[in-house]
Amino acid sequence: MTNVPSIARIWRGRTKPEFADEYEAYNRAVGIPPLLKTALGVQLLREDREDETWFTTISYWADMESMTAFTKGDPQQVHHLERDAELLCELPERIQIHKIVVPPRLR
Repeated sequence: MTNVPSIARIWRGRTKPEFADEYEAYNRAVGIPPLLKTALGVQLLREDREDETWFTTISYWADMESMTAFTKGDPQQVHHLERDAELLCELPERIQIHKIVVPPRLR
């Protein structure tokens, strides 16, 4: 596997503001670690709005094969965490897969 990501796997979910801190901590403890062990990189983003908080998880992969091996099947299939139904406003139905056209360049 190369160290240059060519694919991003993007999950988005939203929660009520009163559950946002709890969901962030839960996702960091349960959802993010498996990605950190396998993906080339991972970002967890949080957007606090007035009536809801959105979370976006982006994982970076060398190719579709490595992503498919991690998900053990369809990479667009959502694998919900145990408490997602309790903490999220609704269960996301799909994962977005994006080809990385211009990789990030940090200074």
